[in-house]
Amino acid sequence: MNLLKEYRDRRAAQNEKVLENADKVIKRIYSLDTVTYQDGALDAKTKEMIGLTTSLVLRCDDCVKYHLEKCIELGYTKEQVIEGMAVTNVVGGTIVIPHLRRAVEYLEALFEEKENQ
Repeated sequence: MNLLKEYRDRRAAQNEKVLENADKVIKRIYSLDTVTYQDGALDAKTKEMIGLTTSLVLRCDDCVKYHLEKCIELGYTKEQVIEGMAVTNVVGGTIVIPHLRRAVEYLEALFEEKENQ
């Protein structure tokens, strides 16, 4: 199955299950997450790069994929994303490298999809 489709379909199905069973706390966390990445003193684009880099340090592959999609959607170039992830690697250390590998693979798939649209 396509790398992008597999992630998107799985995430959508999982989110649906979570929201079907969500209590007030879960609903508020989802809402807070949405509000956090909107324009404010920092624009949404900057916030997505922060989300990407912190997710990479925290080694959350699903979060990394989500923020990669948003970064590309908001207009980051491949070079800008790679540079942001390079900073992450310095901060996070070599333990981040396996997650960086998967992130770059996903990033390339996103740009391939973009070129084919």
